[in-house]
Amino acid sequence: MAGHNKWSQIKRKKAVNDAKRGQAFTKLIREITVAAREGGGSPEFNARLRLAVDQAKAANMPADNIDRAIKRGTGELEGVTYEEVTYEGYGPGGVALFIEALTDNQNRTVADVRHLLNKYGGSLGTTGSVAWQFERKGQVFVDATAHGELAVFEAAIEAGAENVSREGDEFLVTTDVPSFHQVQQALEHAGIEPTQVELSMVPSNEVGVSGPDGTKLVQLLDALDDCDDVQKVYSNGNIDDSVFSEALGA
Repeated sequence: MAGHNKWSQIKRKKAVNDAKRGQAFTKLIREITVAAREGGGSPEFNARLRLAVDQAKAANMPADNIDRAIKRGTGELEGVTYEEVTYEGYGPGGVALFIEALTDNQNRTVADVRHLLNKYGGSLGTTGSVAWQFERKGQVFVDATAHGELAVFEAAIEAGAENVSREGDEFLVTTDVPSFHQVQQALEHAGIEPTQVELSMVPSNEVGVSGPDGTKLVQLLDALDDCDDVQKVYSNGNIDDSVFSEALGA
């Protein structure tokens, strides 16, 4: 999952600047609103909402913003109605792409996604064309410079985690969906505060991508991430580290 997680790390670093932080808030507010609409406004009894609120707090979103988003979801405040849609397709080098979006206009969103895929050498696929290559997993990221590997491994595995691996300056704890919150709580109880928690679509296998295809793929992922309606983009491309800085102009 090296390429997948490298992109996840870069996205979090990008969100540090004010422009990206505002965009990240917009996406989180949509997720909180939909989660509250679908499962109620109490994070204690709504796992999806609890995760969205945790992510918003980790991004330093003001509590008032979170409360208003929940109230819009439960109908206490007026707001736009967002629908969940997914798109499947292919990127440069034949990599599989699974795209999750929340939108108030599906025609606009599919047109935007198709345009970006075509622009960077990809194509939109049919429903089911690539979803089988991904599996929903819980992912918990831990700062490897602040916590020892043994402590993270023991707390996570004892709580039911499937795997703990080192990804650069972070440990990645992978769980199945039912064990996700339990593992997160076990780490916190052990004094290990995660830097990021998320439910992710993890590829079952990876496709190595380098050179021009790698550059185009990073640019495509970046462009899709900048699309307001797109919440998350998953790829099975394992991109060479050298490609990232060149493709993003870093």
